[in-house]
Amino acid sequence: MTPALLAAGVSKTYRIPDIPKRATIKDVVVRHLRREDGVAVVDALCDVSFSVGPGQSLGVVGRNGSGKTTLIRVLAGVCRPDSGEVRVSGTRSALLALGVGFHPDLTGRENARVGLLSLGLSRRQTGDRMDEVIAFSELGDFIDAPIHTYSTGMYMRLAFSVAVAVEPDVLLLDEVLAVGDPAFANKCLALMDHFRSNGTTMAIATQDFHVVRERCDLALWLQEGKVAAFGAPPQVLAAYGDFLQMQEGENAS
Repeated sequence: MTPALLAAGVSKTYRIPDIPKRATIKDVVVRHLRREDGVAVVDALCDVSFSVGPGQSLGVVGRNGSGKTTLIRVLAGVCRPDSGEVRVSGTRSALLALGVGFHPDLTGRENARVGLLSLGLSRRQTGDRMDEVIAFSELGDFIDAPIHTYSTGMYMRLAFSVAVAVEPDVLLLDEVLAVGDPAFANKCLALMDHFRSNGTTMAIATQDFHVVRERCDLALWLQEGKVAAFGAPPQVLAAYGDFLQMQEGENAS
């Protein structure tokens, strides 16, 4: 069986000439840095390998700065690995971290239209899907307000609505349930279940153990950019949970 998602020896390093005192990039703030020739170097991913079969769901867990977001971006084609190979079969749609993909000065409607076109829909298909996107986002009249006036939850509602409107073969999600109200989060989970039942392959970066345990066939634990564990969710989550408890104990002592 040909994998729907494949990563083989994937590595990604960021070189950062200057780091401001109030840097906000998770990989810079949280992760340990090394310096080469006066330049800060972050090893975001180190020799990461795994495969996910068609219709399977992968939950990616790990602490902030572990490489989860970088992995989802590499799978989405937003950035290229420095080494290794990535294969994604079929059409893919991604919902990445806030701030990616939308222009703050455009309205929600305009950003939704651009987003659908960028995912490969024709102008006619985009027009046909707009009402569906607006209805799912539950933004009402705010759909015609500039994005920069949106709250974080409103932004995520629109971004998720656009990402799932194309019914992709592969859906890549980065912390999508960490923002927004519980009712909308449950609505997103229900739609994810729909995609899963229809054979969509998913990779979900999340801190929510329940989502991984109940909705994923496989789990991947990243630690400092490396694969700490990969396999069945109960075993991977148990190992990751033990690690977190050990870290808490060390910090308390």
